[in-house]
Amino acid sequence: MILSTLIQAIAQILHMVISIYIWVVIIAALITWVRPDPFNPIVQTLYRLTEPVYAWVRRYIPTTVGGIDLAPLIIIFGLQFIDLFFVKLLFQLSASL
Repeated sequence: MILSTLIQAIAQILHMVISIYIWVVIIAALITWVRPDPFNPIVQTLYRLTEPVYAWVRRYIPTTVGGIDLAPLIIIFGLQFIDLFFVKLLFQLSASL
């Protein structure tokens, strides 16, 4: 009972963190369309949160197609896969305990 609740809580927190980070990626991608001030603290925070993940994806996959960077889209698809597969797997594991 306790282990089941713990796994379910971890799955719920993981789902929430993934959802928040997906929104951070979306906002960061939209902000790049308007050429923001690079010294703005919000822009710097978004850059610090997303650029390490973008760099990791760009290292393994060529993401620029026709001048458009597809790294945010690849990251969103990857996060959605993790959310739909692993988080659901954790919920099913907690239900079977």
